[in-house]
Amino acid sequence: MSVVGLPLIEKLKARLHFHQARQKVLAENVANADTPGFVPRDVAEPRLGPGGRVLEARLAPIRTSPLHLAGGSNGRGPGETNAARFETRPSGNAVNLEEEMLKVGQNQSDYQLAASLYQKSLQMLRTAVGRR
Repeated sequence: MSVVGLPLIEKLKARLHFHQARQKVLAENVANADTPGFVPRDVAEPRLGPGGRVLEARLAPIRTSPLHLAGGSNGRGPGETNAARFETRPSGNAVNLEEEMLKVGQNQSDYQLAASLYQKSLQMLRTAVGRR
């Protein structure tokens, strides 16, 4: 079996590609912080299915007991908010540098975690086949 076909490796590779693309978009947001009329962008996080394939639809949790808390109906995760950007400059630019830099830092640490998991997975596979 090839290393390329393993689901864990494929998911980690997809995660690394996501963080690379997101870093590029966040860097563009910071670079255009003074550009009149610039609207900041972000990359949607991929939903990965079996084999590392990106899922199109997002599945909602099912309440299996009336004692469970009902999920939010806005389709956002627990850490996400739907608050509008409060800072818009007279030029029409809506880039908040503090917010963008927090995203850059979080994206960097997420990338490092995925890269470390990828490296450890490959080391584990090498050990399993008898190579070091």
